[in-house]
Amino acid sequence: MKTFNKPKEMQAYRKTITKSVGFVPTMGALHEGHISLIKQSVEENETTIVSIFVNPTQFLEGEDLESYPSKIEADLKICELAGVDAVFLPTAKTMYESDELRITAPKIKGFILEGAKRPGHFDGVLQVVLKLFNITSPTKAYFGKKDAQQLFMIENMVKHLFLPIMIVPCEIVREGDGLALSSRNVYLSAKEREIALFLSKSLKYATKQIIEGERDTAKIKAMMEEVLSATELEYVEIVDREFNLLKEVEIGDSILLVAARVGTTRLIDNMWV
Repeated sequence: MKTFNKPKEMQAYRKTITKSVGFVPTMGALHEGHISLIKQSVEENETTIVSIFVNPTQFLEGEDLESYPSKIEADLKICELAGVDAVFLPTAKTMYESDELRITAPKIKGFILEGAKRPGHFDGVLQVVLKLFNITSPTKAYFGKKDAQQLFMIENMVKHLFLPIMIVPCEIVREGDGLALSSRNVYLSAKEREIALFLSKSLKYATKQIIEGERDTAKIKAMMEEVLSATELEYVEIVDREFNLLKEVEIGDSILLVAARVGTTRLIDNMWV
């Protein structure tokens, strides 16, 4: 397995590859969710590249940029064991200029839900992902469905900018108790973890109601909010795959979304129905 720190070195390596390249961008602190993306890329491509970069432009003031979990040596070992061919480990200095050209999220759907709670977040996400795509030139790029709105933004960036890349959405990986895997789960105390489980429980309960015939999104959201009463709830919403708000659930084209704080930790989760 090769490692590269500079964009030009990564690009030079990429030029030596003639067959398919799968790319998995990460911020490190790799867990089973990341590993599932990596394994899918290894299965579907001749070469797999993973990036590890805690991107400063997607963190807002007061968020956990400085304390974000970092386990570089463990991450590299995980990548090696998973069959990764190359890891890209840039720094903010090598990725950004002092007078940086900016890319901005869409004015409407980039500023609802996650975009409303974290204004400017998607600007930073799209900026770094576009840079990483240009550096690695992947055939396919793999993203988890847990960050559903982020996935939607990236799919639309690829579409709007005519990038020759296939975005592969990957299923959410959960721990045995139902908690969606996240690098931020390490912040949770034992008691907070119990409370955090209400996110997945609310989604399961809502899905059960939908299976039994309920379609009214206002009623479903009210039921979810009741389940989530022990959390510091930020939002519960039901949208279609294009992130339009729905009055009625559309089977096969709906996403149930929830964001909440448990202690000092902000968590998101969702269910695609």
